[in-house]
Amino acid sequence: MKILLTGANGMVGRNILAVAPNYDHEMLAPTSRELNLLDAGAVRQYLEQHQPDMIIHAAGIVGGIQANIAQPVKFLVENMQMGLNILTAANEVGVAKFLNLSSSCMYPRDAINPLSEELILKGELEPTNEGYALAKVTSTRLCEYICSENPDRFYKTIIPCNLYGRFDKFDPNHSHMIPAVIRKIDEAKKAQKQEIDIWGDGEARREFMYAEDLADFIFYALDNFAEMPQNLNVGLGTDYTINEYYQTVAEVVGYAGKFTHDLSKPVGMKQKLIDDTKLKSFGWRYKTSLHDGIKKTYEFYLSEYCNE
Repeated sequence: MKILLTGANGMVGRNILAVAPNYDHEMLAPTSRELNLLDAGAVRQYLEQHQPDMIIHAAGIVGGIQANIAQPVKFLVENMQMGLNILTAANEVGVAKFLNLSSSCMYPRDAINPLSEELILKGELEPTNEGYALAKVTSTRLCEYICSENPDRFYKTIIPCNLYGRFDKFDPNHSHMIPAVIRKIDEAKKAQKQEIDIWGDGEARREFMYAEDLADFIFYALDNFAEMPQNLNVGLGTDYTINEYYQTVAEVVGYAGKFTHDLSKPVGMKQKLIDDTKLKSFGWRYKTSLHDGIKKTYEFYLSEYCNE
């Protein structure tokens, strides 16, 4: 197939492109300068010109809890505009297949874990990333609506758990937890700091999957797209506490100091674990353990990020 990948320069996009040579597809991977997803006319023109067989929509404004709290307007408006523009143009131009990447943050904050696909819009969202979540809910629902109106459309959504890995951002103001912790602990080790603070009590639980595993899943999904459910969680089906993530990173980095807890800081949802029942039935399972994934990510951090 000729596949258009949006967000090719992001962490997920770069992991997809790194795996793509193993498969027999032609990949279109425009930069945001070549395809401005916020410009509806430009999106339609690009699709008419290139006529992709399928679109993988991995573009988005992303960031950790601090970035979401600081810029809720940007996270809501730009993510929603990108999703609406690419989905409506694809449908109008006649693109038959669309794989929409959503996020487990669109599940209700008080939902009972593990989070099943049927829980979308069944409760209040987590306030610390509500704007981003609303945008993701909108794209997910629009895929459903397009399919209900036109049986020739296969517009489906995957809902990954939290991700980390090669090509991640390690900026403390914009990165997610694992890359932020890798940088924090590496710098503490180099500075010979004896203790590191953790936001909250460290008992909140999170599920993080190595991003290369998600790329592996995506190509598995392309080969089995007709059988894939409309909405599908993609993750580990198991989670760890924030404290356990800090401890694993410390082991990999070789940091021997101690941890303290700053109970004045926000922690977000107490748990966010996806239900992987449908994923198992679909026949796919992750490959990379937490320790191995953090080790590979730390090696990338040292070789690429620290040398930029």
